[in-house]
Amino acid sequence: MTINDTSMEGVKLLEPDIFNDERGYFFESWNENQYRQFGLPQKFVQDNISSSKKGVIRGLHYQIPRPQGKLIFVLDGEIFDVVVDLRKKSPKFGTWYGVTLSDKRHQQLFVPAGFAHGFQVLNERATIQYKCTEFYSPSDEVGIRWDDPSLAIEWPVKEIVVSEKDRTLPLLEEISSDRLFE
Repeated sequence: MTINDTSMEGVKLLEPDIFNDERGYFFESWNENQYRQFGLPQKFVQDNISSSKKGVIRGLHYQIPRPQGKLIFVLDGEIFDVVVDLRKKSPKFGTWYGVTLSDKRHQQLFVPAGFAHGFQVLNERATIQYKCTEFYSPSDEVGIRWDDPSLAIEWPVKEIVVSEKDRTLPLLEEISSDRLFE
């Protein structure tokens, strides 16, 4: 496995070793001992699976005061995955990083606490799995609108599908300081 730093401190792009033959492929999607060597959390408490059609944007979500770190990978299809730095003291505060993840490359994105997360489906349908370091807590859930002009995220698919909940999230400038990270 190789692990690559991204332009966001703490956000890692992982490339597992893939074993291919005439039958298909095999790889370890999680191995506590190996991931510990890379400094990733040893404890994930919840796994989520999401399936969406082309153009769907889910996010930009995060939790506070019980934040979730996430290990994201695509089981089927292709997505444009986005993280937004919400650490007030970070030189990258309010900026975003995006990467295409697919079932062809099997890359994983580790997103630590301190970031909002979202994605857009690029093909007809995609299924995503993400491991979380903290349980989902509806009372801790916060989000930023996907089309916040201060972020200017370049979503690749122009025919966008967004839930009513995500459509009505606040802009980053409307979020109180106590709902951001130190």
